[in-house]
Amino acid sequence: MTTPFPFVAGQVLTAAQLNDIQNLPISDKTASYVLIAGDETKRTIMNNASATTITVNNSIYTVGDVIQVANKGAGACTITAGAGVTINTSGSLVLAQYGGGYLLALSASTFTFFNLGGGGVKFGVATGGTSSSISDGGKNYTLLSFTSDGTLTVSTAGLFEVLIVGGGSGGGREPSAAGRAAGAGGGGGVLKETIYLTATTFAVQVGAGGAGSSTDNGNGSFGTMSFLGDFAAGFGGDGDASGANSPMATAGGPRGQFTTASNPVKMGGQGAIAGSSTSGNGGGGGGQSAGSSKNGGAGLTTTFNGSSLVFGSGGGGGSTTTGGTGGTNAGNGGSNGAATSASPANRGAGGGGGCNGGNGGSGSSGIVLVRFEV
Repeated sequence: MTTPFPFVAGQVLTAAQLNDIQNLPISDKTASYVLIAGDETKRTIMNNASATTITVNNSIYTVGDVIQVANKGAGACTITAGAGVTINTSGSLVLAQYGGGYLLALSASTFTFFNLGGGGVKFGVATGGTSSSISDGGKNYTLLSFTSDGTLTVSTAGLFEVLIVGGGSGGGREPSAAGRAAGAGGGGGVLKETIYLTATTFAVQVGAGGAGSSTDNGNGSFGTMSFLGDFAAGFGGDGDASGANSPMATAGGPRGQFTTASNPVKMGGQGAIAGSSTSGNGGGGGGQSAGSSKNGGAGLTTTFNGSSLVFGSGGGGGSTTTGGTGGTNAGNGGSNGAATSASPANRGAGGGGGCNGGNGGSGSSGIVLVRFEV
């Protein structure tokens, strides 16, 4: 028999129920599922021939809760963190057929997943882009770098670590009038995940950087998105120009817009929302960090390609005094003139905002990186 969890006040249990206290009810699922309150009193088991996810959201469980999960279907099931949630593990978050484990809540938003083995998915093998051998964190990888559109060919299905960066956007331009400064372009979105890919080919698109405005009262151009199959990173927000006749601060790029897909899509950061009357606002960072006054938001620092690099920084806003500072690789704001463009290419950084008739800086292109352990 199964123990009738959860218990209620005044409930009387039989000796058989007490002796069988660890026999939890089974909750069968046949499609991707988001865990809810009460699942800690069950065993959630996935059964699907295609890939699925079991998602853990924030503020559902309390410290000490244990949620048991397993996969009996032929398709891989990935334990996925919802917004604001961190899941740590020494193994894999992907369960092959007959794999299982349990989540331990360390707080409402932090979990440890204990993969009990016997079904953990191994790294796959693929070709495409420019191949190199790297080391990171004491592990050896084959790294596939895409700096332009291409095709990823997976010869052995399995896990792959991916870093997808959208194109950074350009900064705006204000007219040659005293006290007119434009906002900066936002950094492209940065998606860093471990995913499961089947043995087939996947289209890869690398987002282009957006041009800075060379027109009075003109906004910078948006960058474009980067894709790997259904996984995508959005472009940064464009740098705004107010078009007003009186001095005023103009907004930095908003969060990068994006098209939803069946899998994660990451946006750029929010532009700054405050500045002086003579300074344009900074662009948001692709790591989803906001700009700060006229300075750009920070990007994501990672050793994904074997050395420490920064992707998706926001540009700096223009100013009649001292231009705002862009994040690493991003463009600085113009100081009574033209702004600086993002540099180098393939970092997804935003361009700076112009001032007093100076052009906005251009954003840099994105990149798609794929690696697997060897």
